[in-house]
Amino acid sequence: MTQEELDALMAGGGDLDLDALEEEPKEEPKEEPKEDMKVKDGHNADDYKLKPDGAIWPPAPPTDDYKVVHQLDDVTRDSEEKATEIFDKLEAISTMLMDIEGDAADAQGVLNNNLEIFQKLSEKFPNVEAFKTSIDDIKAAVKKLDTTVSNSQMGSDEVMMAMDVMQYQDIHRQKIERVINVMRALTKYMNSLFEGKIDDSKRVSSAVHIQGDTDTEDVVDDDDMEALIAAFGKKG
Repeated sequence: MTQEELDALMAGGGDLDLDALEEEPKEEPKEEPKEDMKVKDGHNADDYKLKPDGAIWPPAPPTDDYKVVHQLDDVTRDSEEKATEIFDKLEAISTMLMDIEGDAADAQGVLNNNLEIFQKLSEKFPNVEAFKTSIDDIKAAVKKLDTTVSNSQMGSDEVMMAMDVMQYQDIHRQKIERVINVMRALTKYMNSLFEGKIDDSKRVSSAVHIQGDTDTEDVVDDDDMEALIAAFGKKG
């Protein structure tokens, strides 16, 4: 029903034939292809079928997203770059810990000198409580610096252990590169094994359908073949 017909009906148009009104056909929503069936880079999704187990057949197209060696090369490259960044960060942390340890040692030397002075003053003036208080404060500060130096040394040890662990990451990268080399060698071997004497451009094209095909809808049957021959006979 159009808007004009609806307005006429609301206005009391008794002569309006409701049976004659044709309901406008509703446009059915187009079914979007499943995510697994979408193929990029110029490959037609209709060429790929989703099997009952959820796998796509034929296998994924040879795009950059599915090339095995291409992906492994990206993994090894990114792993090496990130490992280098982590090593740089660990070295920076180790340098800062060494600086902290050196500064703490210098501060300890100053405090120990002051401690000797206040101890002599306290012995010479035993009734002055300020000297005794200063001695206690200096001893407490020296103790805290000892803890700081100890923590700095333990931090340096942890950094060294982290660097040792990162060595395993480099070993894994080397293993992946070895797998890549084996795969490339196998690829070259298979290409050599299936290499022919005739250039592909000079070969006869393969038949699209042959006798016995049952999974295609456009195979020509005997009746179609007879009709085609008859049509050619009429043209002659």
